[in-house]
This record gives sequence, C-alpha cells and structure tokens, in this order.
Amino acid sequence: MDRAAKADLVSTLNGVFTSTSVVVVAHYKGLTVADMQKLRSQMKQAGATVKVAKNRLANIALEGTDVASIQPLLKGPTLLAYSSDPVAAAKVAVDFAKANDKLVILGGAMGTTALNPDGVKALASLPSLDELRAKLVGLVQAPATKIAQVVNAPAAKLARVFGAYAKTGDAQADEAA
Repeated sequence: MDRAAKADLVSTLNGVFTSTSVVVVAHYKGLTVADMQKLRSQMKQAGATVKVAKNRLANIALEGTDVASIQPLLKGPTLLAYSSDPVAAAKVAVDFAKANDKLVILGGAMGTTALNPDGVKALASLPSLDELRAKLVGLVQAPATKIAQVVNAPAAKLARVFGAYAKTGDAQADEAA
C-alpha cells in the first residue's frame, strides 16, 4: 500500500469514527473467507459495515475522535464493525459470534463511552431503531383506537336501547293483536 492510499484510508476511517454511533472491535483469526463474506452480508442487511484495517492506521485515524477509547483493543487481527444505528453493529456481531466461536468480541465504543465485551452484548440485547419505531407507532395508534371506541360506545348503547324498546313495543303489539 503506497503512502497516498494509506493517507486516504486514514481520512476515510477518521470520517467513519466521527460520524458513527457505535464501533465494535473483534478478533477474526481463523475465520474463512466464506465466513467473512457471510458476516459482511449480515452487517450490510442490518445497515452496518465491517472493515479490516491495519491497527497502526486505525490508531492514527482514531486520534481526536469520540471513540478513541478503543485504541487499546487494536492488537492482533482485529476487525471494526460500525453503524449509525446504535444497536445494529453490536447485534450482528454478537449473533455471529454465538454461531462462530472464531469471532471474539473485544469491546467497543458508543460515543465517548467505552464498552467491554459484556457492554457490547448488553447493547446487542436492546431493540433496534426500527423495532423501537414500530413500538412507538403502536403506542401512538393504540390511544387513537381507544378514543374511537369510547366515542362510538354511547351511540352503540343508544342503538341497543332503542332496539330493545322496539322489540318490547313489537311484543306488546303482538300481545294486543
């Protein structure tokens, strides 16, 4: 890799580190190419990205960013998983690590907060941004349907009362005849 490519990679990584919500660091030693492709595919579907970069270049890119707390984790064959959704990268990384023991989660960072492996697992257990949006929409719609039911309930009760009087009136008319 020539000097210009390294400088470009450092600036790209610096942009990633400043703009993403969460970064997960993991060892990938022993993963096959097919496993890495599967991990990349799962990350892409979740809206996250996996990057394997030289640790020295990643350390240079981390300087001055909020996620600089991951620098001690960059030793050995590491990969970086990141996403703008605070849960997506952690969730996919933890799920993949459960299925494949060669991916070892070292930790990560969420903003200025450093995460140990348990912190990343706890983050992965949270609902994703899309799941939270769906729950919020459900909560907003629920009161609206209850309001509609309450507004329609008196009219329905009146209709039942009138129906009952009509039946008793019909019954009295039948008795008189």
